[in-house]
Amino acid sequence: MNNEDYEFERVIETEEQLESIIGHPSELVNNKVISILDQNCSKFIANSPFLVISSSDESGFCDVSPRGDQTGFVEVLSEKKLIIPERPGNKRMDTMRNILSNPRVGLIFFIPGLGETLRVNGKATLVTDEDLLEKMAVRGKKPLVGIGVEVEECYIHCAKAFKRSGLWNPDSWLDQDLLPSAAKMIYEHAKLPGTSVESIQARLAKSYAQKLY
Repeated sequence: MNNEDYEFERVIETEEQLESIIGHPSELVNNKVISILDQNCSKFIANSPFLVISSSDESGFCDVSPRGDQTGFVEVLSEKKLIIPERPGNKRMDTMRNILSNPRVGLIFFIPGLGETLRVNGKATLVTDEDLLEKMAVRGKKPLVGIGVEVEECYIHCAKAFKRSGLWNPDSWLDQDLLPSAAKMIYEHAKLPGTSVESIQARLAKSYAQKLY
């Protein structure tokens, strides 16, 4: 890999330039966005075990983070509000720190095997309401915090990305021995003395086995 910074030669700087290249959305695309979680969106969320949430801090520095649990782990409270349980993680709290300085978030909900995804945009709040947290308990352990989202936009995203990538097609998956090693990456990135790939792998395995909730 070349270590020198690459300089882009031609960049788009205006919406007019962008539209002249990409074109304009169809009437169907323009009209598919709604501002509530109707019965269709609620059903989609109830069948989704996984989502990603995007956020940024007050300066615009962005982050995207996954959330996952058993199907229906996200609770739709009303047509305008949902709540996501915050399960134990690495305690960096990137998403939650961002929400404190900038409440705008974007969500994409996935259902395994389905190419279409559900996108939800809105304003987030960190919630500690006991009655809500108790209902999201798993194995007797309730989340310490929930991420409440007030819905502003909601719409289905087409399946083209999944069809191009073959993500849900097992024939496209790499053999296990060809997959990247998370432990190796952490070891080489963190460079902590007294650690090894093996010790980090053992630490990950313990966390996955004992600290999911």
